[in-house]
Amino acid sequence: MSRPNTSPGRVICAGEVMVELAALQSDEKLYRQGFAGDTYNTAVYLARAGLSVDYLTRLGEDSWSAAILAQLAREHIGTDLIVRVPDRHPGLYLIRNDSDGERQFSYWRDHSPARQLFDCPPNFEPPSLFYFSGITLAVCRGGMENLLDILVRLRCNGCRIAFDPNYRPALWQGREQAQQHYRAVLPYCHILLPTLEDEAALWGCDSIDECREFYGDFAPDELVIKAPSLTTHVFTRDGHWQRQADKVQAVDTTGAGDSFNAGYLAARHYGESIDAAIAAAQTLSASVVMQQGAILPLA
Repeated sequence: MSRPNTSPGRVICAGEVMVELAALQSDEKLYRQGFAGDTYNTAVYLARAGLSVDYLTRLGEDSWSAAILAQLAREHIGTDLIVRVPDRHPGLYLIRNDSDGERQFSYWRDHSPARQLFDCPPNFEPPSLFYFSGITLAVCRGGMENLLDILVRLRCNGCRIAFDPNYRPALWQGREQAQQHYRAVLPYCHILLPTLEDEAALWGCDSIDECREFYGDFAPDELVIKAPSLTTHVFTRDGHWQRQADKVQAVDTTGAGDSFNAGYLAARHYGESIDAAIAAAQTLSASVVMQQGAILPLA
């Protein structure tokens, strides 16, 4: 039996890094500046868990892009796959939170260089795991054919592909457009990490059973469903696992799902059981929502 032609233990996360402005609880006229983005957040927590992580995106040649590269270096995330684009600058988003920590976002990302990520197919050695999201899909959909070619090549070389559907209606011209793009990538994914609220909006899946039945048609190895009740359900060919998370006092739910994904994927990478992976994911996510912003401060 031939061995997979992948880089052992290496992870590539693909998507967009943005400038984040989070309102301070003490004064909503003051904002804390950071960097975030759904797959970037996951990349940070995977790297902090000790995995070898590279980030695949496009940045500008401005000072904000230089600051993002410096931050990636501080997080020990590889930047060799990042292309710099002249006369472009990263997107920006602003967060406000209600009393329960739920988020309200405002975005400025129309001219983000990440929109061109797959316009020309990036060339890289297949990692052991490739991670992307529905936001990656929406922002970079101009290069859809190239993305599909990449997914085919990765699977042929033994790379496992993880996908968080992460549906954001405002990024699409309509639900049917989103569904068409999602259906194109889902057959290539080994690990799916949907959130039930998103699935209700995108596919009309209002229950765990409906979500499992829908994604079962794409035969993922692991289907990890995050439910609003703080219960996680994992379905594989061998069974069903579920675990209730402890309730915490949320300050800001930004990055909750992204950190959950990192905790789960890292635990599975290290050979932990599904039960242990769910517990690790829920613990990390709880830590993240108890502070403002998507990224916990470096120790």
